Amino acid sequence: MMTDVDPRASVELVLFDVDGVLTDGTLLIGPEGEALKPFNVRDGVAVGLLRQHGIQSGVLSAKASQPLKTRASQLGMDVVKVGFHHKLEAIREIAEETGIAAEAIAFVGDDIIDIPVMNVVAVAYAPADAHPLVLESADHVTEACGGRGVAREVAESLLAARGLSLGEMYAHLLGDPDSLRGVVQ
Repeated sequence: MMTDVDPRASVELVLFDVDGVLTDGTLLIGPEGEALKPFNVRDGVAVGLLRQHGIQSGVLSAKASQPLKTRASQLGMDVVKVGFHHKLEAIREIAEETGIAAEAIAFVGDDIIDIPVMNVVAVAYAPADAHPLVLESADHVTEACGGRGVAREVAESLLAARGLSLGEMYAHLLGDPDSLRGVVQ
């Protein structure tokens, strides 16, 4: 009997759209006209979790902003592609620069311009509050809405597809894999 391999298990790179995925889509404008973006700390943990388990991460956004670049740098993201309204072009560049083909990339998007990328990557995710056409294009829809831990949920989904329990995913954060014995997994 032949079994289908879950494409999530072979993902090497996860790319996140920003507004509506890593943020709730709110854009705050300061008194000097600067843009401020509210990021969720849980998603920062997700980037470290992916890295710990050998999966690279990055952002792919149509908008370029200093808060986004700062956050991506703080998290040590591997890929930062901003200012791409035609995101398929960015996917081609990323594949060339990293050597990771679209067939090994997961992408998380929430709006119409994300659909072309969702159609070419190995696995496409959408937050629960994404546009209806994006929800239709997604392989997986998170329970979380944009800016409310979507990246964390995606990271756990990818690692679960590799056969890891929640305890195994997070054991490194406690410094002792045995310290999670008995944790609901």
